[in-house]
Amino acid sequence: MERRELARILKAARARLTPEDVGLRSGPRRRVVGLRREEVAQIAGVSVDYVVRLEQARGSHPSTQVLSALTRALKLEDDERDQVFRLADSAPPPAGRITMTIRESILRLLSRLNDLPALVISAKGDVLAQNAMAVELLGDANRFPEGQRNIFWQRFLGESDQRVGAGPHEDALTTQQAVGLLRSALSRFPHDPGLRELIDELLAGSEAFWTRWEDGTSTVRRSMYKTVRHPEHGTLVLDCDTLVVPDAEQSMIVFSAADGSFEAEALAGIRATATVSARVPSV
Repeated sequence: MERRELARILKAARARLTPEDVGLRSGPRRRVVGLRREEVAQIAGVSVDYVVRLEQARGSHPSTQVLSALTRALKLEDDERDQVFRLADSAPPPAGRITMTIRESILRLLSRLNDLPALVISAKGDVLAQNAMAVELLGDANRFPEGQRNIFWQRFLGESDQRVGAGPHEDALTTQQAVGLLRSALSRFPHDPGLRELIDELLAGSEAFWTRWEDGTSTVRRSMYKTVRHPEHGTLVLDCDTLVVPDAEQSMIVFSAADGSFEAEALAGIRATATVSARVPSV
């Protein structure tokens, strides 16, 4: 384990990120360049003391789970991520695994979508990033533990008061879509352990998912509508379109409404709230 070189890379990666890059507020009196160690620890789900020890080249050998969490938190590109794994004397994530890192160009595009709620998800439905309007519309995905920041986990196993979802017809469509997307992901990433674990958890915990999975029928729909129950603006039926990022096997989901509709007025109100809060969170 090359502790000194690993420490140098981790510190450099932390220094080049801003709080806004990871969905945090910087505050008017902030004097720190880059992220604080406490912020990296919070995002990665590790202790601050552990981040300190790694950056001081005296940490113990990190597990692959910790390395994955740290490289995601620091938004490392694949080559740099693999270098971190090798310096820690661990094998990099093998080819054929689902990508959890978002290209900087996609993050820039997401941050500039100021008029509509949008989020980026992985091939298995992990919420990787949200713009400010998506946080105001759907809630901040960071409120959940890392394994639960997944639209399918939340759809079938999440909170009873979740915002997305409606009556039986829409429930049937979204169940069919979820099964279709996860079947498609499994055909492309048959050896991804996180995908297999998610599917097993859904099969064990949701009768609706198990029934649809077992009957063997599924449909992948990239565009449809979604009903969102917003705590301030009420029930909104929104167009929901999916834009595919093919080389990364990721998708950007965008919510919109027809001009002049009740939903368009509600989105305008959400936009104003998001602008006031000046948040561009990412997960």
